[in-house]
Amino acid sequence: MKRTLTAVAAVLALATAGCGSAEDLSGSGDQAASGEIVVGSADFTENKILAEIYAGALKTTGAKVSVRSGIGARELVVQALQDKSLAVVPEYTGNLLVHFDKASTASEAEEVYSALKSKLPEGLEVLEKSAAEDKDVLVVTKETADSGVKSIADLGEGKYVLGAAGEWAQRWEAKVKELYGVTFKEIKTTDAGGPVTVDTLKDGGSQVANLYTTQADIAVNGFVQLEDPKSMYPAQNILPLLRTGAVDDKGKAVLDKVSAGLTTENVAELVKKVDVDKETVANVAAEFLKTLSL
Repeated sequence: MKRTLTAVAAVLALATAGCGSAEDLSGSGDQAASGEIVVGSADFTENKILAEIYAGALKTTGAKVSVRSGIGARELVVQALQDKSLAVVPEYTGNLLVHFDKASTASEAEEVYSALKSKLPEGLEVLEKSAAEDKDVLVVTKETADSGVKSIADLGEGKYVLGAAGEWAQRWEAKVKELYGVTFKEIKTTDAGGPVTVDTLKDGGSQVANLYTTQADIAVNGFVQLEDPKSMYPAQNILPLLRTGAVDDKGKAVLDKVSAGLTTENVAELVKKVDVDKETVANVAAEFLKTLSL
């Protein structure tokens, strides 16, 4: 849900001065026309880190590269790729597929990736997907996990309170019952994986919370992610979305190497370094690049 990046956010991004403004993006279009590879990012920590990693990898090929960080909503980012203001952005397979095919019901990683490639409009392409996923996940405290709750299926009927964003019930309440036979005593509206959701779980106001697999709060608080063997939540593998022709074969090869080096666990650690340890996005990205053979 956090990664859906709605049209409302796109309008706000266009109306707000800063690196996501229409004026700024038109300026980067001039750079793109001169042969510079402009890497963009959405406006959250993880995506900014990934954009810096992509940019650093591309620079190893001798390309001239710049980063336009924190642009905003998916609608705006895709538009910028299509009008040649951007060349590359980090994306997520499941949400990107739904952006181009709102009727899609694909859920498994390979199914989602294959469907995505078939639904991309002319002029856009994706490279190899990484093993890393930033997807919705239901989590519980260690105490609840130790009581025998390891999978969504273990939640049972009407035993627990769930804390989640307001749209969770509409999107997932029927699905979790259909797949797992699970119902909740109450679905408490909190926020989209933010501090209200986290604090409600920590304080006992809920026993289950909807967070995201790369979210630093999970490790920091010792929360346990519940297994989702029936893939209720669709795959959200991280991968580069490119404007066709904007990156040469050498550039594509190094981006594929980046994807090969990304895991859900190391992306979560990168996010933690910025959000919790207060390191800079640039430094965290640079340190990660040193671990790759580019």
